[in-house]
Amino acid sequence: MVTAKKDRPTPAASFEQFMMSLRDPDSDDPIVSARRYVDALHIDLQTLARQARVHRNTISRMPGSETVQRFLREALLIIRAATDVSGDVSKALFWYRNEPLPLFDYKTAEQLVSEGRTEDVLRYVASLEAGAAG
Repeated sequence: MVTAKKDRPTPAASFEQFMMSLRDPDSDDPIVSARRYVDALHIDLQTLARQARVHRNTISRMPGSETVQRFLREALLIIRAATDVSGDVSKALFWYRNEPLPLFDYKTAEQLVSEGRTEDVLRYVASLEAGAAG
């Protein structure tokens, strides 16, 4: 069982719970909290800035910017699809960050999303789901 540190979102039993853990409780804005995302994925803000292809200050000063939010939404789209295949958010997060994908020159889904290849990864995950289904 995963134990949670105080105020740190952890992968939950369901993707919906995980998504809710990424919402900033101090804001009514309908955006994903960059800080909660980096905590959940165990990365730092500078890594997120590099992945989203923005200046490091953008993450802390303008986390609601369209570029940052688009990257977060695309990452969560792939994590959701992987969760649907695996049935487990923790497994999906591990896969997203760490699994080298032979079809994509052994890059991870995380690297591919950063490169703007979200649709390619989504098709790949869909093919995995189709294979698992029959």
